[in-house]
Amino acid sequence: MTLTHESGHLIGGAASGATLTDYDVVPWRMPYSLHAPDPHPLVTLWAGPVLGVLFPLMFAVLVRRSWGWFIADFCLIANGGYLALSWISGDHFLDTPRLLAAGTHPLFIIVFCVLTMGLGYPWFRSDCVRVLTPHTDKTDEGVSEATEI
Repeated sequence: MTLTHESGHLIGGAASGATLTDYDVVPWRMPYSLHAPDPHPLVTLWAGPVLGVLFPLMFAVLVRRSWGWFIADFCLIANGGYLALSWISGDHFLDTPRLLAAGTHPLFIIVFCVLTMGLGYPWFRSDCVRVLTPHTDKTDEGVSEATEI
C-alpha cells in the first residue's frame, strides 16, 4: 500500500512540474516525498491516494487471482483509512491536513474515504475468508473436503 501510494505522489509531482527534494519509501520507516516548488500541490497530493488505489486494482484485474484482489481491496481500505486517520490526527505533515491546506473541500475527502472504505471493507472481508480459509486437496490422506465457514 505504501509503495503504490507514495509512487502516486512521485508520479503526480513529476506530472505537475513539481521538483522532488527528498523522499523515502523504505518499508520500516514512514514513507514520504517532499516537493518544492510544487506548482500544483493538489495534483501531487491527490495522486498518492488515487493511484494508491488504482495501481493495485489494475494489477488485480491483470493477474485475475484471488490474492491480487486481496491486495487491491486491502489498499482500498488502507488509503481511505489513512486519509481519515490523518485528518483526525491533524499532523500537518500527513496528507489530509496538507490537502485541506492546499484547498481541497472536505467533502471530497469524505467521499473518497467513504467510497474506498465502504467498498473495500466488504470486499476485503470476503477476500480474507476466500484466501485465508485452508483448502485441502482430495488427495490429502484422511481429509475429503475443507470445512465451510
